Amino acid sequence: MDHSGGAYLNVQAVWSKVGIVRMLQLLFGCTTFSLVLHRAGFSAAYGTFCVFVWCFCFAITTLIVICDFTRLQSCLRNLSWGNFTAAFAMLASLMTLTACVIYPLYFVTLNCLSSDCGTRNHRLAVSICAGLLFLVYAIEVYLTRAKPGMHCSYMATAAGLLKVVQAFVACVIFGALATESQYKRYVATQWCVAVYSFCFAVTVVVIVLNITGRAVTLRCPFERAVVIYTVVAILMYLSASVIWPVFCFDSKYGSPTRPAKCYWGRCPWDSQLVVTIFTHINLALYIADLVYTQRLRFVAQR
Repeated sequence: MDHSGGAYLNVQAVWSKVGIVRMLQLLFGCTTFSLVLHRAGFSAAYGTFCVFVWCFCFAITTLIVICDFTRLQSCLRNLSWGNFTAAFAMLASLMTLTACVIYPLYFVTLNCLSSDCGTRNHRLAVSICAGLLFLVYAIEVYLTRAKPGMHCSYMATAAGLLKVVQAFVACVIFGALATESQYKRYVATQWCVAVYSFCFAVTVVVIVLNITGRAVTLRCPFERAVVIYTVVAILMYLSASVIWPVFCFDSKYGSPTRPAKCYWGRCPWDSQLVVTIFTHINLALYIADLVYTQRLRFVAQR
């Protein structure tokens, strides 16, 4: 029997702090979508999104736990395991946070819908489990984040985690753009869409290069290229943060206030407001990314 590779099973994958947190993720994830499918129910695109989030996170977490426990991650030659798990934990935190806000907002009421309060109670239970699910994913991000003096993956650093948040915020912007945003009315607003698309694409490429381990094989200095891109993204988002509100809320081009006859879910003004808010959020994230990267570089050179 060959003992050169050590034990076949990695017990620490289950009994370590991160391992226990991942087991809780499986518990709360399975409980959440089971309650939804059993009695709580869902409908429309919002409900479908929530169920997708819970099932997707459960499936990927199951894969991570199995690979860690059986040491199969060592067979994944084209995958940087540390970068992958750190990026997924951050993405899962954002997705489950969104789902735990959307589901109670659209499906939970304190009053019983009929004489039987079972559906209401199940939906309240789903909301609680969804909140706990987000909490355990956030705890994993906290436990696996980069610490001073510790060798870690890029995606576990603040810069890497911010990349995931930037991409997620861009997806929120795209969702608002696709919902009656009327961005095709002006060339200026189309420029803003181009900004969102370009920055999202490059950010995803940066994440993928790190997850696949290809970033270290590039001929050009990867960190410097990322810093240059971050500066360009800040300038582009800065232009969008000025142009979009002007062409949507200035009285010459749009409406400064919400129109009276604007139905919930089909109101262009609402979508335009969401785009405006998240444009400024992403601008702040890119600035924070640049500041952190420069500070880290400065400390490293001291």
